[in-house]
Amino acid sequence: MPTSSPDAVPLSAEEALLSRRSVRAFLPEPVPRETIEAILRLAARAPSGNNAQPWQVYVLTGETLARVGKALGAAHDDPDPARYQGEYDYYPRKWISPFLDRRRKVGWDLYGLLGLTREDKAGMHAQHGRNYRFFDAPVGLLFTINRIMSQGSWLDYGMFLQSIMLAARAHGLDTCPQAAFVPYHDIIRRELALPPEEMFVCGMALGRAEESAIENTLRSEREPVEAFTHFLD
Repeated sequence: MPTSSPDAVPLSAEEALLSRRSVRAFLPEPVPRETIEAILRLAARAPSGNNAQPWQVYVLTGETLARVGKALGAAHDDPDPARYQGEYDYYPRKWISPFLDRRRKVGWDLYGLLGLTREDKAGMHAQHGRNYRFFDAPVGLLFTINRIMSQGSWLDYGMFLQSIMLAARAHGLDTCPQAAFVPYHDIIRRELALPPEEMFVCGMALGRAEESAIENTLRSEREPVEAFTHFLD
């Protein structure tokens, strides 16, 4: 299997799963196109109903990455954020426990590492804004789906996205899946000249983690198996 560096050691599936994390600070070193293609080639083996393969991927690097990031950042700084609404609800409109508790915990764990308090609205806004620079990753991935596809294909899409993240780990790289772009689908449509039949799904940063960055020490917790599994004899 090709890797992003000659000294990279291939990971087992278990190692790739356990080492995958949402990286929020990347090194600027470029990722070779052949490595990106290899990752996507592996991810394309993800299952989909009737082998529909409902995904389209836009790979952003260089000037295009910078241009799109600048446009998204400007929208994030707009004093009227209500002007930007997603085409679909990624999150529930009303949060309840335990989902709300988990959301709050991971958010404050991150802000705590960065020394951001509840009163520091500007600092939190700036940190959230780093999403739109893909956390300085050298590669940004934007994903779309044909509007004709239904809920089942969105489930399939999740398996494709997970496959990208695991394939990236196998190549010694890291990722951050990003729903933060969802409200700005119109900007993405304009910047990428998307055809009208394509609907924006989400984004993802890809590159090599900046291991010295404090935010990359965050490890979100997972519930034990017995908390979400029902064994029926």
